[in-house]
Amino acid sequence: MRVVQAAEAAGFDAGMCSDHWAPWSEEQGESGFAWSWLGAALATTSMPFGVVNAPGQRYHPAIIAQAAATLGVMFPDRFWIAVGSGQLLNEHITGERWPSKPERNERLHESADIMRRLWAGETVSSSGHVRVSEAHLWTRPERPPMLVGAAVTPETAGWVAEWADALITVVQPDAQLDAVVAAFRSNGGADKPMYLQVHLAYAPTDDEARSAAFAQWGQNCVDNSVMTSLAHPAQVTAAAAHTTPDALDGAVRISSDPARHVEWLARDLERGFDGLYLHEVGPEQERFVEVFGREVLPRLK
Repeated sequence: MRVVQAAEAAGFDAGMCSDHWAPWSEEQGESGFAWSWLGAALATTSMPFGVVNAPGQRYHPAIIAQAAATLGVMFPDRFWIAVGSGQLLNEHITGERWPSKPERNERLHESADIMRRLWAGETVSSSGHVRVSEAHLWTRPERPPMLVGAAVTPETAGWVAEWADALITVVQPDAQLDAVVAAFRSNGGADKPMYLQVHLAYAPTDDEARSAAFAQWGQNCVDNSVMTSLAHPAQVTAAAAHTTPDALDGAVRISSDPARHVEWLARDLERGFDGLYLHEVGPEQERFVEVFGREVLPRLK
């Protein structure tokens, strides 16, 4: 809570987290329960928050609908939820079969529909990829949470544009990111918000920033189709064994110069992103909040 409170004081407008069972690597070391943190973060700040979640296997969508609705009642119009098809790293703990990507997408769409129907006050039964029996949500906010589609590829971005309220994606090389935006805009998302999670590394020197990013985030250079099918942090680390610090540039924006980060973020705003969620991948979170609050955010607002 100390860091998120400092972020609000420094001028950050919003926050978000991912809902992981396990960290990406043993080096990261921790992976707490996202929903406990969200309740505390919302209660001790005035900012809106969101979470990226994968309903359908580790979580039943009715339970996630209830969790999101309760936060919506407690903190009106300050909570949103993004949903994705999931990663084996988090979902394998159920012991259930890991479906193919097309089947996971079907399950995700079905889960999103179940959640929306529960938020609307319906009594829901379903017998598709997810079974629901006469579920009714008794505590509901006046306005349901925004349901955001999480996408990394243009194909998924075009698909979520058909049913999600908004898009959230991650930093990629320019051409790939532009393709994701174009796919979302041209398949039903032209008038919907878009959000970008910006993986970045800042330190007093470029070498220090790159070293910290490689230690904490080097594994995220592995192709997403591989990452989603690995069950344990050690497997992720092994898959990234060939990665070098120089390979990080497509996945993490690394610079010791705040002005360079301003240039990158200003270009994201020009692309049409409505919100930028800045993720310092290194361990020095307080330094990041202080420097970006002083030297980056005022130049973007």
